[in-house]
Order: sequence, then structure tokens, then C-alpha cells
Amino acid sequence: MQDLIADLDAYFCEVYANYDRLCGLPEYRMPTMQATKTDDFGRTVAYTLPANTMRLALQEHKETLLKALKDGLVDKTFSFSFRPFGFFEGIKERFSKYAFFKHFQIVAKKHNVDLKETVKHLSIDNEVWEKICNGKFEPSKNLIFSVALVEHFTFEETRNLLYTCGYDFDYTMEKDVVISYLLTNNVYNEEMVKTALSEYKISNLFLA
Repeated sequence: MQDLIADLDAYFCEVYANYDRLCGLPEYRMPTMQATKTDDFGRTVAYTLPANTMRLALQEHKETLLKALKDGLVDKTFSFSFRPFGFFEGIKERFSKYAFFKHFQIVAKKHNVDLKETVKHLSIDNEVWEKICNGKFEPSKNLIFSVALVEHFTFEETRNLLYTCGYDFDYTMEKDVVISYLLTNNVYNEEMVKTALSEYKISNLFLA
């Protein structure tokens, strides 16, 4: 498990993009964001370096900073599993080719997923789960993450499912970074997933 956490930490330092939070950590050193270059006409031109210049991976004391960040982590993301569609919204969802439930059924079929078995690994009511699968309720981001881990969906499959609900991976959020790591590296082992989530104090998922 130590190798898992070490690899996850390295990924986190490269990808995490909540620079406001990073700047508030003790010992964080704000890098120089302004630079100059000479253009084709011999003129000196000033320009601003990209925001990722501030990433944790470039800090001299990144291990100390990462520990301080971890010590202050609390998962505040909302945990509701669904949102009922309104009447007209529901009609639009049923006929839209971009509807979540249609894409979800395609991905589930590709992975030979038995949806009645999937719900046994999720902390969600059976009736609610059926309505999500039938396009009557819209799932939350946390539920999509949970299903992806349970059924071994790829990063791209998960991202496409998020798109259908208006979501995407947000690398200013610790949870999104960790889930991205797990899916990108095909880490689905239950114990390893729990270890990674625990390391970054991630909760509010629907893993039974």
C-alpha cells in the first residue's frame, strides 16, 4: 500500500489545481509568475507564466506541504444521490440522445454489468437506483464516481457519463484528483480504493 500512496501523492502534486489553498499553506513559496523573452524583432516582451507553475510538484518542500494539506482536509461535497426531473425536463431527457441513462446502459452493457447486482455494492435505495437507471432521476457526481469504481469503468467512460449530467473532473477538488488517479491507473481493488480515499479523507461516496 505504501507504493500506492507514494504514486498517488506524486500524481496529486502534479495535478491538484486549487492554488488558492496551496498558497495558504505554511512554507509555500510563491513562484515568480512574470518572465521576459526576446521576440523575432529583438524586442523584450513580458509575459505571465501559466497557472500550473504554482503546482505542488514544483515546490522545494512539497512533502511537508502535502502533509499540511492532508491534515486540514474535510470532505464537504454534497452526498445526495439523485435529483428528480421535472415534467418537461423529464420528457426532454427521455428523447435526448445525450441522456445519462442511455449512455449508462451502453457502458454497462460493454462491461457486462448486471444493474441489479451493482446496487448491492452501493449505499442507495433500490427504488431510487431503478429510477436513475430508467432516466427518471439524475445522479449526482458522487454516485457516478461510485458506480465507476464498483464496475471498473475507464476514466474516459466516466468522464463521458459526467458530461451528460453537466459535470466534469474538477482538479481544484481533492476528491476529483484521487478518483481521476484511480480510474486512470485502473485501481479498482476494494482495499486499495478504500486506502486511497482514506488517505485524502474522502467520504460522501456511495460505496457500500
